Amino acid sequence: MADLTLGAPLPGVVTALADVPDEVFATAMIGPGVAVRPSAADAPAGAAGRLDVVAPCAGTLVKVHPHAVALEAAGGVGVLVHLGIDTVGLGGEGFEVLVADGDAVVAGQTLLRWDTTVALAAGLSVLSPLVVIQGGDEVFTLVEPGTVVAPGDPLLRVTA
Repeated sequence: MADLTLGAPLPGVVTALADVPDEVFATAMIGPGVAVRPSAADAPAGAAGRLDVVAPCAGTLVKVHPHAVALEAAGGVGVLVHLGIDTVGLGGEGFEVLVADGDAVVAGQTLLRWDTTVALAAGLSVLSPLVVIQGGDEVFTLVEPGTVVAPGDPLLRVTA
């Protein structure tokens, strides 16, 4: 397998996984990665809180939830994009799903639309982990915490 680069799934500020307020993510229990604090999290309610969430790489969608997407990339690398913490409890409110299980996607393709104001109003964290959940020998972070990224900007490199 060649190296795989994973791009930012949404615009925001890169945050260390250890700073995610969820032990499963913070301890890398399900895999290594980083988180993105959506830039719209600072915006007032309304259109500024609505974000397109894009595929971090090409692959096949294994499981699509309103708050999370798991995909399998080349070489069997599993990738999870999780939008916010405890957002499963929103029951899909604030999320618009544009894809389905089994869909083949290309890097940068819009998967979901997320109105972060719904999660914020519920008092939930909008920190969004991007995690390698299977495959690959090593995962390298390509940007420092505090870096502002746009959708598709390289965040992680996975090697075989």
